[in-house]
Amino acid sequence: MKYLHTMIRVSDPDATIAFFNLLGLEEVRRMDSEKGRFTLIFLAAPGDHDAQVELTHNWDPEPYTGGRNFGHLAYRVENIYETCQRLHDGGVTINRPPRDGHMAFVRTPDNISIELLQEGGALAPAEPWASMSNTGEW
Repeated sequence: MKYLHTMIRVSDPDATIAFFNLLGLEEVRRMDSEKGRFTLIFLAAPGDHDAQVELTHNWDPEPYTGGRNFGHLAYRVENIYETCQRLHDGGVTINRPPRDGHMAFVRTPDNISIELLQEGGALAPAEPWASMSNTGEW
């Protein structure tokens, strides 16, 4: 058995791709289905195309709610502070800041929770993260 991907439905592929690009993922392939009226976009971390996120965009608009019911996707990052700063600078709300130097949560444009975990041990607490409050749900 081999893990292939996790699929999430998205309402705005460009906004969602921009979010995942800020996170550090890149598009590895794309498929449009005229008959099925959908687009599949596969993203992965550079050098790790075994674990992919499949963005499914249905061409006929429909509301997507309950992203929190899905749970979350989790990524190990080289430097959680640099990752959160890049996301913040790109306009992403840091819902659960990395106060402990180890874990943070953000959300995609469609409200899917993304957990960020520091590679190796936790970094020493640092500002502005150490004193930043939670925002919204994560």
